[in-house]
Amino acid sequence: MSRLSDLGGRIESRDARIGVVGLGYVGLPLAVEFAKAGFHVTGFDLDQEKIRQLGEGRSYIEDVPAEDVAAQHAAGRLQASTDFSDMAHTDVIHVCVPTPLTKTRDPDVSHIVRAVEDIRKRLRSGHLVILGSTTYPGTTHDLFVPLLEESGLRCGEDFAVAFAPERIDPANKKFAVRNVPKVVGGETALCTELGVKAYEPVFDNVVPVSSTNTAEMVKLLENTFRAINIGLANEVALMCDRLDLDVWEVIDAAATKPYGFMKFTPGPGLGGHCIPVDPSYLAWKMKSLNFEARFIETAVEVNGHMPEHVARTVGDLLNEDRLAINGAHVLVLGVAYKSDVSDMRESPALDIIDQLERKGAEIRYHDPHVSELQLPAHTLKSVELTDEALTAADLVVILTDHSAVDYDRVVAKASRVYDTRNATRDVAEHREKIKKL
Repeated sequence: MSRLSDLGGRIESRDARIGVVGLGYVGLPLAVEFAKAGFHVTGFDLDQEKIRQLGEGRSYIEDVPAEDVAAQHAAGRLQASTDFSDMAHTDVIHVCVPTPLTKTRDPDVSHIVRAVEDIRKRLRSGHLVILGSTTYPGTTHDLFVPLLEESGLRCGEDFAVAFAPERIDPANKKFAVRNVPKVVGGETALCTELGVKAYEPVFDNVVPVSSTNTAEMVKLLENTFRAINIGLANEVALMCDRLDLDVWEVIDAAATKPYGFMKFTPGPGLGGHCIPVDPSYLAWKMKSLNFEARFIETAVEVNGHMPEHVARTVGDLLNEDRLAINGAHVLVLGVAYKSDVSDMRESPALDIIDQLERKGAEIRYHDPHVSELQLPAHTLKSVELTDEALTAADLVVILTDHSAVDYDRVVAKASRVYDTRNATRDVAEHREKIKKL
């Protein structure tokens, strides 16, 4: 007899045991929140270093306070393991594994497949399995569920499956895990109902939708919307450069309109796991249906060329100062993909630094959140942002606008600054040194 009928009650009483597969930027915050809500949580990951740190009550993600990890670990509510056989003792399993693109920009679902195979070996009647990894519409229904049903159990009868996309924004002080509404779509009405119940103890607002396909599309729409509008902002920046206009002034003035305009800003390229990747998942899916996603393809092209534009502008600025890029000393400020985080996933700084080094530039970087940078051929270490480091550079390039950096001092000491993030907007003196994106 299926145990699905009483799973909802065990979730409400906090008797249900939670498993989280993948303890990265998505899985660890979720695991900690479930533990704080009173559940017994076991996290699973192949990275033994993560398991070791969690076993010591430590956090390796800036947005997850170490005191929260330590408190939940000490209370016995948060455990972590590389032994996936412990899944057999869970009731609800959240899958939060990476979903990157291949070099040909096709979806790489290998991590999902591996997770499903690990779960299938321990799947039993009464399990609820929730996929949270961003992927193309149809992944849950066409891939995830059939692989689980190879166990001989039936979805909707013996076990439940839902898709609930992550909406984590690193370093966002206003919106954390709990107060961002959680979208949930199940394979059946019962699956959706159980998915909602699973998240209600952790999220202030849970939003049910009609299917897993719908929930998958919701996630892709959110980030495709951002990618396309950032692409527009980047193209406007290129236009303003040709027109000798300050794109930041243009955007700020347009943003004073109280209706019909939403502010997006340009930058050196897209970073993070979601925005550079998700639109390509949707475009790939539509190609299989003989539909060309033209807006997406254009935005991907514009955003993808921004690192090349930045590298070319660096060369132009050095040339204006009668310096060759070959042998020039370039100091990069910020290499994380966004301000005040250590997250390097898809960071445009990697591509920009690689392009500049290929042209012979000697690169040093400073990032208060990233102590070491792994490049294709070698490793760089963050340097201290001293007056000497600033004055020794032929050009200072701001790629990430970390709030800990004193940009007044940067502009005062540097001979020239290329600002791709408008970090120097409040600098009052020596503005003639600054070149904006």
